[in-house]
Amino acid sequence: MITTSAAFIIVVEFGSVLVCGWLLSSYLLSVYSTRRTKLDRIFGPVERAIYYLGGVNPYEEMGWKAYLRAVLALNAVEAVIGFVLLLFQGSLPLNPMHAPDMSWSLSFNTALSFSSNTNLQHYNGGSALSYLSQMAVIQFLQFTSAATGLSVGIAVFRGLTGKTKGLGNFYVDYTRTLVRVLIPLSGVAALVLIFLGVPQSLNGYTIFKTLEIGGSEVVKSGPIASLVSIMQLGTNGGGYFGSNAANPLTNPSQITNLFELALMMLIPTSLPFLFGRMLGRMKEGRTIIVASYSLYFIDLVIAFIPITHLGQGMEVRFGAASSVFWTVTTTAFTTGSVNASLSAFNPLVILAALFGMIIQATPGGIGVGAMYMLMYVIMTVFIVGLMAGRTPEYLGTKINAGDVKLAIIAFLSHPIIILIPTVITFAIGAQAAAGLGTNSLSFTQILYEYTSAAANNGSDFLGSAGNTVYFNVSTGIVMWLGRFIPIAVMLAIAGNMVQRKRYASEALRTDTFAFTAVLIVAIFILAVLTFFPFLAIGPILSYLEGFKNGF
Repeated sequence: MITTSAAFIIVVEFGSVLVCGWLLSSYLLSVYSTRRTKLDRIFGPVERAIYYLGGVNPYEEMGWKAYLRAVLALNAVEAVIGFVLLLFQGSLPLNPMHAPDMSWSLSFNTALSFSSNTNLQHYNGGSALSYLSQMAVIQFLQFTSAATGLSVGIAVFRGLTGKTKGLGNFYVDYTRTLVRVLIPLSGVAALVLIFLGVPQSLNGYTIFKTLEIGGSEVVKSGPIASLVSIMQLGTNGGGYFGSNAANPLTNPSQITNLFELALMMLIPTSLPFLFGRMLGRMKEGRTIIVASYSLYFIDLVIAFIPITHLGQGMEVRFGAASSVFWTVTTTAFTTGSVNASLSAFNPLVILAALFGMIIQATPGGIGVGAMYMLMYVIMTVFIVGLMAGRTPEYLGTKINAGDVKLAIIAFLSHPIIILIPTVITFAIGAQAAAGLGTNSLSFTQILYEYTSAAANNGSDFLGSAGNTVYFNVSTGIVMWLGRFIPIAVMLAIAGNMVQRKRYASEALRTDTFAFTAVLIVAIFILAVLTFFPFLAIGPILSYLEGFKNGF
């Protein structure tokens, strides 16, 4: 049963994050605008040095195609660097515990995973990676993939608001995101985590003698606090250990548990407010934040049903309510970190987690979540326009057939890259290599694996059991398709709309609570019902079977 104190803590957490997100949105507006600020004296020289070394003209405005080319090129180079370092980590420095080279398929999967902001881990955390790999691959890609997502989200905002001539310059957005947002915030967060007891060290693992005669215990330490800060702040999720935030070195107390939850929620919550500020109409940002959090609350209600009504839940170090709250949050914000084992949760909790990853805008990951919500807004505006017999409009400009077709492509790409690999896996019996059968639970686990990969979430049931050539390659491909197809499509829509004529009057108001309600219903009809047959034979069937057997 969820207690009054647990409910109070959750409410306070929400309130704190919303206030901090609103305040952060004001700072982000100054970061991504062209106006000069006092912080230019601090960050300006660093940024100019980066532009000089990279041969970047910071005043060059990019169209959507140039912006997309820059996104793909830089992320491909980063993935290749990560792949090579992992492939040869055994021969490289900063490897005091002598971690061996990774296999080519696991290196391929890990490089694509972290470069796509997914952070799916088919390796065993602290045992499989050297310190160099933890910092120069894992943490490096967590910064760069988060910077990519936030930059793309800002570019889409610019296109839809129509306040600029183009979408901006990706290299400038990317640099300013790293220098002015992610590095300072994650640095402060890391210091807070160290103060709260999360280790940060390069001294190798510590061996303690136990009370048993001749017995010893190896305590794996390393650069943990710096990784946890960016893994949560950048909605990355890949932990230092295989058990992720369930490990007491990563998440030692209830205070760190709440702090890490707030970190993963902070930037995605700030972006709807930022959208309203960039547009000069805060009510439009209110539509996005209310719709996003309403869907999030629906997920929470579904997940808490086993605790509040059936007396079922998972009691772990942080308690059932805290573990459920974390699991729903980490999938709603597509972070993917976990503070309890997914395999022990009630199927309704897994169903709620799947909803968050299917929708991807509840509120979703850093930058990309808000981008997905705007995709749903465009589709909803089109549907409402058809019902009312009017030409669909959004933000004072007409939505044409090309915009809607592109939005539908982005929407349909998600179920296609999830459901087809899921069916293929069972058709060829590949799930057996991970120790799974053909029952509803096994189906749920494979469906979750590809949903998590496509949603760039990264939480999964398989862990190191998924370290097979088939799962490494297939999920690696799904992760990159799930990352960059929607980005390409939404940049195209934003690029088409940025120079479009704007009208003073609007045929359809999208800043009202009535439209917000329609938007929420449309998202459920479009997203959830698309997956319903697969959900029915997966987590829903597992729940009904457990209910029949009295759990």
